[in-house]
Amino acid sequence: MLGLFAAPRLNMREDYEKVRHLQRQLAARPGQRFRAASWRTIAEDGDSHVPVRVFTPKERRREDLLLFFHGGGWVTGDIESYTPACSTMADLTGCVVISVDYRLAPEHPYPAGLEDCYQIVQRLLDEPELAQLDDPHRIVLVGDSAGGNLAAAVSLLLRERGHRGVDRQILLYPVTHWDHDPETSPFASVRHHGEDYRLTNTEVQDYMELYVPDPTMRRDPLVSPLMATDLSSQPATLLISAELDLLCDEGEAYGRALEEAGNTVRIHRVEGALHGFISLPRFSRSLRDAYEVINAFLDEDGAAHPEETT
Repeated sequence: MLGLFAAPRLNMREDYEKVRHLQRQLAARPGQRFRAASWRTIAEDGDSHVPVRVFTPKERRREDLLLFFHGGGWVTGDIESYTPACSTMADLTGCVVISVDYRLAPEHPYPAGLEDCYQIVQRLLDEPELAQLDDPHRIVLVGDSAGGNLAAAVSLLLRERGHRGVDRQILLYPVTHWDHDPETSPFASVRHHGEDYRLTNTEVQDYMELYVPDPTMRRDPLVSPLMATDLSSQPATLLISAELDLLCDEGEAYGRALEEAGNTVRIHRVEGALHGFISLPRFSRSLRDAYEVINAFLDEDGAAHPEETT
């Protein structure tokens, strides 16, 4: 049955624009609650404005701000296609969610999307009032798939550039390694789940090549966080993997590497889940499982910092 949900065998190098269009069509629903904004950033390649969407929950139960980086292999996905998922995230956590519309490859290859995400995080840490936030400690990075990769890379980059970092990050089935060839990958899940289900080996490799055209750059820790030799001083991390996802093993390996470097980490595998389950309907068992763990993670941190709760 799960095989019926396998991703279409597209040539992503040629069909990525069609995939983007289809994603937007599938996500279009009336009654979405969000506020659009465009925040100015100052990066190495000059000033830019990065679009964001601010999602307010039906009932606000937490003061945390979830800053979300969407998936899609750095090539597809945007704030349009992830609007339903972000609306669900806001309601199920009781948090304000801000979705970042970073630049996509191949039009804007690495490090353009990463710089967009970094600049938004840096600005919010320096000016939390921009998001009507009193305390930057309440910012939580969240990303799924390629977005999880970007969240991890942003945390590494904040430390590398000497900027204060965030206290917490939630990485959902993130890309953390450069090699997804079943013949050479060090991870069994790449061989076991790279052909039958939601995401394929070929698709991930195509995404990686579109995002980072230079093969020598793909092992850089800001592209493949598992290649980092120093993972110290990283945020408290909740890493959620999907059992039937080819990225399962590399995501969990990154969680273990963070823990071995002295960071606080919780790893949770959602049994029977496919890649991309964060976009499933709210009645999905995989989605409910993940949000139980996410809410517990947010509550644990809130209990550890009672003086910051308003």
